[in-house]
Order: sequence, then structure tokens, then C-alpha cells
Amino acid sequence: MDNRAEVREFLMSRRAKVTPDQVGLPSGGSRRVAGLRRSEVALLADVSVEYYAKLERGSIAGASSAVLDSVARALRLDDTERAHLFDLARAADGVPTSGRARRRPTRHSASRPSLSWALEAITDAVAFVRNPCQDLLATNALGRAFYAPVIGDGGRTPNLARFQFLDPAARDFYPDWDLFAGMCVAVMRAEAGRDPHDRGLQELVGELSTRSETFRQLWASHDVRTHGTGTKRFHHPDVGELVLAYEELAITAEPGLVLLVYTAEPGSPSADGLRLLGSLAGEASRQPDENRPGARFEAPGR
Repeated sequence: MDNRAEVREFLMSRRAKVTPDQVGLPSGGSRRVAGLRRSEVALLADVSVEYYAKLERGSIAGASSAVLDSVARALRLDDTERAHLFDLARAADGVPTSGRARRRPTRHSASRPSLSWALEAITDAVAFVRNPCQDLLATNALGRAFYAPVIGDGGRTPNLARFQFLDPAARDFYPDWDLFAGMCVAVMRAEAGRDPHDRGLQELVGELSTRSETFRQLWASHDVRTHGTGTKRFHHPDVGELVLAYEELAITAEPGLVLLVYTAEPGSPSADGLRLLGSLAGEASRQPDENRPGARFEAPGR
């Protein structure tokens, strides 16, 4: 991805979201742009207009942490947006981000036996491993039953973003489809900032931009977020509505991979639904090896 273009469009999109009233500046007079003017951001960040204009043209290499912090404050960036700005600056400087190698291998692995054992040990919650491209690399038994609509016939590595935007079944599986779509793209945007050289992610963005107008519009908004923790609502074809809390955990032995765990509130209808799915997963575990708990879906080489 073009780092200069990413920086330019991110800063412009954030500037357009901040009104003069929000930062205590006069809002009178005609304005040719949405949000703040460049000169107003420069004033708030205590840098020259020329220097801020240079940053917004994408020339962010060499910018100090102090300047980036000042710009982040001027644009009222949240923690995720600030981290994204710093990731873009590190990428421009050629510095590895988030402890990852400059260029990660194009094939992510979730095949270590100990990781499979860990997944299998989680029996009352949905647990799965994904990479920055949203590939579903491995699941526990309950995760396989839960994500059956995503996994399909197993002919291709299951991908959460492709399912979200290209599979009509996603609108049934995700009752809050619009919310999920925005979250999915914002998470991918943040990943792209951390590693703009991830070829798999570049190809996925290109594919989805070509095939989904909604994805293309959301990608152009330059919104970013971390997954972290929260609550999501699903409608599973076998057990109906499930309201699940999620936690995302980094897998330090495999930089870039994360483990996500979905749980239901004890005693809730959703907990009953997960127990029913658990029984379905138990039936699946008695099928051939590739359908056992901890099943792996290795991403093809890109």
C-alpha cells in the first residue's frame, strides 16, 4: 500500500471530522472544506502551516513523537487512531511495528500441537485463531459448530471478511450487519497500518474493493479500531439468537495471530444455546480427523 497516500487520506479524513466549535475556534465565515482548515490544525498542534501541510501530503517520515502527539491531540484522535498514526509514521521510517518483522512470512501457521491442545481445552466457549487477513486458521469444537456458516464445505480457507461482504448468509448470521461491516473494515485498516507490506492483506482489500461497494466505501472512510473486547449479537441457523461477549488475546509466539474467545453470560438463553451447539460439536468430533476439535484451516501460500 502507498504509505504517503495512506497518511494523506487518514489525516484529511480525521481533519474533516473535527468542527471549530469542538476545539474552541470561531466557526464563522465561509468554509470550503469540512471540519478544520489546515491552518487551524497547525495552530492547535503548535507547528507551522507549511510543516503540517507537508505532513498531510504524506511526508511523515522523520516526524518526531512530540509532533505526532501534538497532531493527534489537535485532531482529537482516540487511542486507536493515535496508534494508527504512529504505525503509519514507523512504516514511513522503515521501522518494524508492534514487534513484528519488517515483512512477515506470507503463510501464517496455527499448527503447533500446543496451540491445538489449548483450543481443545476450551470446551464451554467459542475459541478460534485468526490472522490480520481475517483468515480463520483454527477453531475448537464449539467454534467449528458456531462458525459452520463461515467454514462451509472446507474448500477454501474460511475468511471472516469475505463472508461478511460476499456471502448473502452473513446478513442472517449477523443481525447487526452494518455495525459488523464497519468493525471488520476498521480492524483491517488498523492492521494495514501496522504492516503495509502484508501482500495477503493487500490482495484481500483489492478483491473486496472490486466485489463489494459497501466495503469500498467503508475502506475509503479510513476509520480504524481494535477488536479488544465487547459484545456481539448473532443468529445461528441451528440455535437462533446468541448474545456473546468476546475477548481478543495476542499469540506472542506467532506475531500477528490472535486468539478470540466468545462466551455467554451464565444462566442466559445464549448460554443454553452454546450448550446446544456443544452437543452438535460433540457429534462432529466423532467424524473423520479433519472435523475434530481444534481443526486447522491452513491459509494457502500467497
